Order: sequence, then structure tokens, then C-alpha cells
Amino acid sequence: MRALVVDDEPLARRELRRLLGAFAWVEVVGEAGNIDEARASIENLSPDVVFLDIQMPGGTGFDLLTQLDRVPRIIFTTAYDQYAVKAFDVNALDYLMKPIEPGRLATALGKIQATPSATAGDAPLDQLFIRDGPRCWFVPLREVSVFSAEGNYVRLLWGTERPLLGRSLASLEEKLDPRRFFRASRSQIVNLDFIQQVELGEGGRLHVQMRDGPEIEVSRRQARLFRARAMVG
Repeated sequence: MRALVVDDEPLARRELRRLLGAFAWVEVVGEAGNIDEARASIENLSPDVVFLDIQMPGGTGFDLLTQLDRVPRIIFTTAYDQYAVKAFDVNALDYLMKPIEPGRLATALGKIQATPSATAGDAPLDQLFIRDGPRCWFVPLREVSVFSAEGNYVRLLWGTERPLLGRSLASLEEKLDPRRFFRASRSQIVNLDFIQQVELGEGGRLHVQMRDGPEIEVSRRQARLFRARAMVG
């Protein structure tokens, strides 16, 4: 397993490297001391897991995550326990307080072994990190039923949450799994797994009822593609 250590303190990076040396199946492929270095290392090295300090020069670990297209598995490391609740709000893999105890590190690494591998660079996205105001989430895309354009932003319908993603619908569509997601119109993409019912509308349009409530209109042009794909009508 390829690991990246991100911390602005060289001594902290060295100590974590030493602790990780006890796990033969973990390879530390690099380290970074600030957000810019970390972003470049993640993009170039494609680590499976990042041990991420929260308070760093130039911003926080949360700031870094919002800049990434593809987010690897994250284990936060910090000396400030006031971040603990926020870290778990974003459903990080784990959260380690400094000084890191070998037993807690072993527990965190055990969680990595129990989770699926990180998404390959050329594969569809399987999760997004979103920060909307003071709240942050790692969002599993398989749980998102609808993506709706709001100007240059995208609103996600994810259970009871409606976070706003700071990118365009077109740029997001390029990275989604086409086997799971369908462009219903210029302004909406639907998750096919959440479709409950499909009805024929006027002018060749389709009305798609989603399991979690909303009704989505499929444009006439996209309706033809939908019928061919889903064998509807």
C-alpha cells in the first residue's frame, strides 16, 4: 500500500515514517510540508492513503481536499482535538492525535485493509470531497441520486443533504461512470439506480420519478437515448 505523509513539521513526518516502518505492506512513497507540495505529490504519485495534517502553512487539510479531482483515502493527523468532530463529519477513514500511538496507527491501517482500493486515475470517480459553507463531506457518488446545475455549480441530492459543489455540471459529467449516471437534460444528471418509475410526457419527453422524491424531466433528445439504453417505451 502506497502512503503519502503530509505535515508541515519535519520531525512529525520523520516519526510517522518510523512508525509506518513496522508495517511491511506499507510503502511511504513521499512526503509534503504544505498544501501545494501535497497537491502535486497526490497528483504525481497516486497514493492509496494520505496521512494528512490539518493545520499547515497556506491553509488546512480540508482546503487541500477541495482542490483535488480524485481524493485518496484520508487519515487525519493533528495535535488539535477540536478538529476531531469535523474530521468525522467528513467521514475520514480515521483520525490520529499527535503524538501518534503505535496501537492507534495499527487500528487505522486495519481500516484501510477493510476498505476498497482507491480509484485509479483513468477510472470514473467514486467519491467527491465537498465543502459547502462550514460543512464538509466525502460523498460516495453511488449514493447521489441527482446532480443539478446551478450556474457554474452543481447541487447534489444525497439522502437528506443538498451540498453545493464548486464545479460545472459538464466538467463533472466527464468523470462520472456512464453505466450508472445519465444526462437527463442540460441541467440535470440522474443516477439510474434511483429511478422508480418512467412515464411518457408530451412531445416525446419522459418523466422520471426518483425513489427519493423528485420528478425529473428527460428532454426529447435525451429521451431517445434513454429508451435505447433502458428499453423504456
